[in-house]
Amino acid sequence: MDPSGSTMQTHFVDINEDAPEAHPVAAPPKQSTLHRLKVWIKETFFPDDPLRLFKGQTLQRKLILGAQYLFPVLEWGPKYNLKLFKSDLISGITIASLAIPQGISYAKLANVPPILGLYSSFVPPLVYVVLGSSKDLAVGPVSIASLVMGSMLQDEVSPNEDPDLFLKLALTSTLFAGLFQAALGILRLGFIIDFLSKAILLGFMAGSAVIVALQQLKSILGIKHFTKNMAIIPVMKSVFHKTDEWSWQTILMGFSFLIVLLLARHVSIKKPKLFWVSAGAPLVCVIISTILSFAIKAQHHGISIIGKLPKGINPSSTDKLIFNGTHLGLVIKTGFITGILSLTEGIAVGRTFAALRNYRVDGNKEMMAIGLMNVVGCTTSCYVTTGSFSRSAVNNNAGAKSAMSNVIMSLAVMVTLLFLMPLFYYTPNVVLGAIIITAVIGLIDIPAAYLLWKIDKFDFLVMLVAFFGVIFISVQYGLAIAVGLSILKLLLQITRPKTVMLGNIPGTDIYRDLHHYKEAARVPGFLILRIEAPINFVNITYLHERLVLSLQIL
Repeated sequence: MDPSGSTMQTHFVDINEDAPEAHPVAAPPKQSTLHRLKVWIKETFFPDDPLRLFKGQTLQRKLILGAQYLFPVLEWGPKYNLKLFKSDLISGITIASLAIPQGISYAKLANVPPILGLYSSFVPPLVYVVLGSSKDLAVGPVSIASLVMGSMLQDEVSPNEDPDLFLKLALTSTLFAGLFQAALGILRLGFIIDFLSKAILLGFMAGSAVIVALQQLKSILGIKHFTKNMAIIPVMKSVFHKTDEWSWQTILMGFSFLIVLLLARHVSIKKPKLFWVSAGAPLVCVIISTILSFAIKAQHHGISIIGKLPKGINPSSTDKLIFNGTHLGLVIKTGFITGILSLTEGIAVGRTFAALRNYRVDGNKEMMAIGLMNVVGCTTSCYVTTGSFSRSAVNNNAGAKSAMSNVIMSLAVMVTLLFLMPLFYYTPNVVLGAIIITAVIGLIDIPAAYLLWKIDKFDFLVMLVAFFGVIFISVQYGLAIAVGLSILKLLLQITRPKTVMLGNIPGTDIYRDLHHYKEAARVPGFLILRIEAPINFVNITYLHERLVLSLQIL
């Protein structure tokens, strides 16, 4: 095993006929097939040995530990105190101010009724508090999952011509996404999401951000008839072929609030202590634009408004779930893709902030929590939700101490649903478009892309394929092509493993690559090779050829 932790094998080949005979090495102890199978299953599916906590415990203690494992709230809940609540209260109210306008905006991105964005910010966070293990994750709708769900479903069903069927498909897709996510956690198959590498996510999220931002040109310019296609070329054609629908009043309002939101974001980036500026800016813009829209009767000046939103908390939606008909394959496919994407984002965000605050997030628990959150959500008029990076960052900066901040946010959303919905009647759609553009800009990480170029050119190529595939073809095909390239790279590394000739560092027992370390010297009479992959049937012929070639060179 190489000191770096990667799986490597080093072979010493005697190339000197006069060299002394090597001492034989004893064979390892014989093990039964059943024993080897048990070891393989444990190392593959249970590397963290979750049952270790139960060893040597009394039955009562085992039951308590089992309940705490399934419901993490039982572990931290009894230790909760007023001091922690004060911090969570502030952070909860802060993220609620961001979640309310973002929820409405992302629902429109998914082509579902705007009220579903608020429903999805009320019930799912309450489920996550009970089942989740992250202290910082702020749960709710996110831009990428909303975009993917909306674009995949509208390929077959128009949200304008048949909104009721579209809503049913969205809720059913959420159910399948939740079932798939929970199954990954229960069966401990989380390694599947590792196929979405950092390079793929960088390119995919940047491409999706561009597509999402371009889609908001419909709202920013006031265009009424816009293409359903998500690719950049049809979108730009639609923008410039509909110049007669552009509304200068809408453009003026849209760019004014967009500038305000971008300035607020810039201030918070430059001075992190002023995180509340960017967190509160969307809600402030919604309030100001709503008042302005009401005062000037914006709907009479070509500025579209949200209109009436129903009051009350989430209604049951079990009767809207459909499991037959011609669209069953569509909802399963949509649920699978949105489930993978939202799960990847949620776990990545949770682990990021856990590392910053030096605590551990259990990936399998998170999969079960996010999955069950969506299963419950789809029965209460919620579409797919996960941990949001922007809201989680605000939650962390606001000083959240536990998942209780999600409860505070949910209560704030509940008050909004019960009493404040009529106030959103005059909210201009153009402001929601500006909020979305500001939110997705943060998904474009140029410094990370540059670092990827410096480290691994092939991964940089994968990133570019994901980016251009998303913006020129489609979200799902761009992602699929990038994943295919990554798997191809993995197969190449297995079938054509790198072989390195090693030499001894004088005066030590350390062996290093002869091409990287000038002071390393060959050991007389031996050819020392390091094979940077396991030896198996797919690479044995290649390795034999490399070995013969190395011997000929010497």
